[in-house]
Amino acid sequence: MGAVVHFEIPADDQERARKFYQEALGWRIDPVPGMDYNMVVTTPMDESTGQPTEAGAINGGLMAREPDLKNPVITIDVPDINATLQTIESMGGAVVKPRETIPGMGSFAYFKDTEGNVMGLWENLPPEEAGQAGQATGQ
Repeated sequence: MGAVVHFEIPADDQERARKFYQEALGWRIDPVPGMDYNMVVTTPMDESTGQPTEAGAINGGLMAREPDLKNPVITIDVPDINATLQTIESMGGAVVKPRETIPGMGSFAYFKDTEGNVMGLWENLPPEEAGQAGQATGQ
């Protein structure tokens, strides 16, 4: 069963959105070096793994609005993005953005369901690759 593991909020002005969510909700919002993306921390997390410390809690992201990514996105963890995208297409959904990898973390993709909603998929790196990435970065 795919669990909801992340959310994303698109913004026309990321600085304005960052200020809004920081002040209105007290969220911590950290820019991601080398990406036009911000990590949104809404719940306590383990700083070494980036994972929430409370069961069932999730954190998210703030990103630039794009034509196909104009509304908030819910992201679901899956064991195999490519296989999941094939199933989605066979069921009448569509790929919005194919699999893309974030080195040392995992891969993501976006799809449109049969109702026109855009959702995200996340696939963690296999543990051995994540461990090697951590060793290479000194973590």
